[in-house]
Amino acid sequence: MTHKIQLNPVGWMSQLSQLEMHLLEKSATADLYKTFRNCCLAVLNSGIEQDDAEALFDQFKDFEVKLIRRERGVKIELINPPESAFINGKLITGVHEHIFAVLRDMLFMSSKHNFQLNAVSETINNPTQCNMTTHVVFDMLRHAEAIGNGEPANMIVCWGGHSIVPEEYQYTKEVGYHLGLRNFNICTGCGPGAMKGPMKGATIGHAKQRIRTGRYLGITEPSIIAAEPPNAINNELVIMPDIEKRLEAFVRLSHGIIIFPGGVGTAEELLYLLGLLLDEKNANQCIPLILTGPADRKAYFEAIDDFIGATLGKAAQEKYQIITGDAAKVANTLMDAREDVLNYRKQMGDSFNFNWTLHIPTDFQHTFAPTHANMSALDLSLDQPISTLVANLRKCFSGIVAGNVKAEGIREIKQHGPYELSGDAALMERMDTMLQSFVDQGRMKLNGSPYTPCYKVKK
Repeated sequence: MTHKIQLNPVGWMSQLSQLEMHLLEKSATADLYKTFRNCCLAVLNSGIEQDDAEALFDQFKDFEVKLIRRERGVKIELINPPESAFINGKLITGVHEHIFAVLRDMLFMSSKHNFQLNAVSETINNPTQCNMTTHVVFDMLRHAEAIGNGEPANMIVCWGGHSIVPEEYQYTKEVGYHLGLRNFNICTGCGPGAMKGPMKGATIGHAKQRIRTGRYLGITEPSIIAAEPPNAINNELVIMPDIEKRLEAFVRLSHGIIIFPGGVGTAEELLYLLGLLLDEKNANQCIPLILTGPADRKAYFEAIDDFIGATLGKAAQEKYQIITGDAAKVANTLMDAREDVLNYRKQMGDSFNFNWTLHIPTDFQHTFAPTHANMSALDLSLDQPISTLVANLRKCFSGIVAGNVKAEGIREIKQHGPYELSGDAALMERMDTMLQSFVDQGRMKLNGSPYTPCYKVKK
């Protein structure tokens, strides 16, 4: 029996002009509709901890979503949605809100910015393209009301693995708790593991301080949301068009960044940020960066620190500090740095809640498609500028993430076999050692499930 439910619009999507409705309907093309449908399905499975997008899609093959035009806006009709999204026959409020966040970001904002981006040259070295990319990031965050207007400099971005052991998860909650006590808000990739723990801990810290406006912001992208559905704590959701704009949104919103133990995706995020901080135009940027985990994870961070030192040099190692086994110290360190962040923004005349002055080179903004040809063509030699090397390493790890958890990446691997990576022997040896450690520690797939590498390192 077919189950249908119509949802009334929420937020500013409840008041659309006829022109906006027309653009929205035109944006629902066949390809974009499929992505929109899959993102809605992921949101309806909020709180489900899994990282196999294809398994999720196969489970709900009869699910569909339709737009119904009304004079004052648009309704969404869900056909055969998952029962877990309902309580006593009524859709969970947070899920209802997130469904319209998908509509906002995937269809409405997409149609708006595709027109603008098509009007600008796609040439990678075009500075206008660079400025337009940042405009897209800002405009999407603004429409999602993610750029806070309240107390400034209190958004902490937390990165870390979706597949972590209970001890590590408990530690992420402790850090989140201490951040919440100090009136910090939390931004993560919105999935499970180290993306959920800080949010959960912060809710308790906020409750103890009687803070009723705590923000738990999740930033994701279409190809990964189904592999990492939003966790149950996340109360704001933004879906950026691709991983590059997702990463830019994180760093421009942040007033401090914490990196917990994780796998190749976490390494990608660290490399992205270090690549920006090593740029001479960002020499004076104030972005506190802490790598942290339980006390007995010291060796894990030492291995990452060793890889960074050997590939990017001492200058990169100086951009972060490592704190293990002391959640309160992590929060206090960020609290002490908060004044420096504010002073820097004041000195530069920059926004307190969106870092416009951070320079992001075009190579870090240009969308990288992890095809087998593109992955094989990556220059992974040490004899090149540091900025180019770190950009290529970031792309390499991004491709491995795609092959691990993204539906299109998994299909590529099934069809063509593992990606082949080659470069300097010393670099390849260090990369292979670090990646193998992620495999051995069960960090590639959720709950350490059996993992077949989607890559092959040629030495």
